[in-house]
Amino acid sequence: MTQEQLRLAESNADTAAWKKFGPYLTERQWGTVREDYSPDGSAWDYISHDMARSKAYRWGEEGLGGISDDQQRLCFAVALWNGQDEILKERLFGLTNGQGNHGEDVKELYYYLDSTPTHSYMRMLYKYPQRAFPYRKLVKENARRTRQQPEYELLDTGIFDKNRYFDVFIDYAKAGPDDVLIQITVHNRGPRKAAVQVLPQLWFRNTWSWGHDATRPTLRPSGPGAVAAEHTALGRYHLYCDPAAELLFCENDTNGARLYDLPAGGRHFKDGINDYVVNGDAAAINSEQQGTKVAVRHALVLQPGQSETVRLRLSQAAHDMPFGDFDAVFAARKREADEFYDCVQENLPPDPDARNVQRQAFAGMLWSKQYYYYDVTQWLAGDPAVLTPPKQRAQGRNSNWRHLHNADIISMPDKWEYPWYAAWDLAFHCIPLAMVDAEFAKQQLRLLTKDWYMHPSGQLPAYEWNLNDVNPPVHAWATWRVYQMDKKLHGGQGDATFLEAVFHKLALNFTWWVNRKDKSERNIFEGGFLGLDNIGVFDRSSPLPTGGFIEQSDGTSWMAMFALNMMRMALELAKTNSVYQEMAGKFFEHFLYIADAMTHGGDGEFNLWDNEDGFYYDVLHTPDGVRTKLKVRSIVGLIPLFAVEVVEQDLLDAMPEFTARARWLLEHRPHLAKLVSRWEEPGKGARHLLGLLRRPRLKKLLTRMLDETEFLSEYGIRAMSRYHLEHPYVFSTDEADFAVQYVPGEAESGMFGGNSNWRGPLWFPINYLIIESLQRFDFYYGNNFKIEYPTGSGTYLNLQEVAAALAGRLTKLLLRDENGRRPAFGDNEKLQTDPHFKDNLLFHEYFHGDDGHGLGASHQTGWTGLIVRLLQMRG
Repeated sequence: MTQEQLRLAESNADTAAWKKFGPYLTERQWGTVREDYSPDGSAWDYISHDMARSKAYRWGEEGLGGISDDQQRLCFAVALWNGQDEILKERLFGLTNGQGNHGEDVKELYYYLDSTPTHSYMRMLYKYPQRAFPYRKLVKENARRTRQQPEYELLDTGIFDKNRYFDVFIDYAKAGPDDVLIQITVHNRGPRKAAVQVLPQLWFRNTWSWGHDATRPTLRPSGPGAVAAEHTALGRYHLYCDPAAELLFCENDTNGARLYDLPAGGRHFKDGINDYVVNGDAAAINSEQQGTKVAVRHALVLQPGQSETVRLRLSQAAHDMPFGDFDAVFAARKREADEFYDCVQENLPPDPDARNVQRQAFAGMLWSKQYYYYDVTQWLAGDPAVLTPPKQRAQGRNSNWRHLHNADIISMPDKWEYPWYAAWDLAFHCIPLAMVDAEFAKQQLRLLTKDWYMHPSGQLPAYEWNLNDVNPPVHAWATWRVYQMDKKLHGGQGDATFLEAVFHKLALNFTWWVNRKDKSERNIFEGGFLGLDNIGVFDRSSPLPTGGFIEQSDGTSWMAMFALNMMRMALELAKTNSVYQEMAGKFFEHFLYIADAMTHGGDGEFNLWDNEDGFYYDVLHTPDGVRTKLKVRSIVGLIPLFAVEVVEQDLLDAMPEFTARARWLLEHRPHLAKLVSRWEEPGKGARHLLGLLRRPRLKKLLTRMLDETEFLSEYGIRAMSRYHLEHPYVFSTDEADFAVQYVPGEAESGMFGGNSNWRGPLWFPINYLIIESLQRFDFYYGNNFKIEYPTGSGTYLNLQEVAAALAGRLTKLLLRDENGRRPAFGDNEKLQTDPHFKDNLLFHEYFHGDDGHGLGASHQTGWTGLIVRLLQMRG
């Protein structure tokens, strides 16, 4: 075992808390629902970026390249000042949902370059301009642009012209669980001498201002360039700095005078360090050298090409020579990180670029952990020492989730744009996470099913913006996949305790879906928008303008997939407890009824399947009894592919109760037997197939999906057929026409704020499920099923070969092509060719459906992190 694997084992066994400190600060706490106490729920306005430096947060902390302990009591991050900005660079800047022409968007350049699972070694890069940061210009220009125009990015402002910027590398290495070495290296990339101030900051999260516990921790000098941190629960820590420098103290308290015209009250507030450094206000910091926030001020002057390093050590133990072993520890942790990833990448071809992409994807996944704290009951009621929330809150957002109390380290989609967990995002995150830290992946999946997360009704929480929203039920799929991956890692020994615990909670969630989303009790599900934002004709999370309801192809297919996942988990558990055979039979029966409903649920031509088009569509039911197929060719019609499972004959032989129940159903319900894809006929290697698509339908659907004039792009499967570029789908009512058109890039619709688009771009999670489903079909059919790939090419491949080819198309987005260019970087020459940019990766939320350049949230490594698996699947 490598040293990192040994540390992981110690952490998992609770013999050493190697994960106690990690990158658990968010990148944006301002503008979140947790911090919003407004009467109208306008979170983006209640605390703005401008207010953030002066406002003490209630629920969490943010920072630049920061770390904290796992309860976020003691926090560390980097602040910078180039002598030109009006404020310190303490946090990342971006546009709110109302400011951006495509919704919220971070306007900074930063990269997560490396991390081990225990965070024993971490590295990130922040690019800091030497001229004044163009805050106003970014806001003004994006406000001027329309939805039909691209976003105005930081590079577009010219602020990086002539390389007038600093590369700031922030590195961490652990000498022990409570002993963190920190190295901040600043490079002057510009052509002239440039000055910069580096201000590492240490502070305590404000837990004393709310009326629950007034105990205030303290920070005080303990020597030249050294600070002692005292906290009643955390104990005593020491921050050492090399070289020793000026210590600036203030309090992590709200500056009510600046924000609310309140009396100053004699405190040195949260923005005191900013006001002292930038404005020269000596009264803003505490001359008595104590407080709850401190910065160590280093003034650097760098010649062109020169770099300087500031070293720090945050340790529970006191050190007489804190930097005596510093370089040796750093070198060891870097070497051990390389050894760990050499093992992880053992089956990856020896391509340095592919290995770099995969390792940075893992880094993004691991850096995107966040301490997430949200107690809905306290949030609704308010705190004793502050103003009572407005009355509207009692019946407003999340008011029916009073049981929810979250205070955990959770994988985030993007710690700036989406600094809250999202149920279906999290499920996808766990697949790549399981490759490097299976215990953490399992813990994440269990977390959302805990009683203080999961609603008493059985619903999983969606995300803090609206916990009631409905995400696709992929939790069971992720649980089964992570279980299989973990089982393989442990030589065939699966974690049945994990599987059983999640299975029972997901059985409740399945029942919630059946009771809440199948209102007509016909096994056709509505679901809502299901995380796909503007995919359809209407906003599916709101009342329809026509009235009535939609029978959803995707909602129903997700439920068919859910049923098969639950069946397969039950069969695994039945190997050691025969009671689960009955549960497996229950979910097998559910699947059959859903399959029946998708085929015969409508009247005649109004089935979800359209045989003429060879595609699945949603069906609109209006109050006058009229049914209309909404003939939009989108991934909504491809999701039936995901409901597929292959069962080995020897497993069936070991399950007599389940097999007898299945046989009875197929004999006494012959109309159901016809729906099951060759269940009675063994396939390759005596396997049996369960799926919504039998061979004729599968061929028709794949023929359309693999057509380059429709879904198949150079870089994967589009979210909508390109057919709709020239042939928009229009649904007309007496009041308005509702049109859906293929849009390969950013959304041109304001639906859901316009910051997400499912009408054409490439999304990794859907592509990943398509690839995996093709592999499952191939596991049954083998070479007995071949399809033309691409459609019309005359080349026929089996489904495993098609899956590998699709994985190859997706990975091309981030890999260098034969000209050394990465499609995800688009036509930006600096990103494509500059030696200080070209190998630093961004993992975007989604990608342009035609040319592949990155779109949406720029650091959503969460589900785009699936590339770590796809790199090993590609042909």
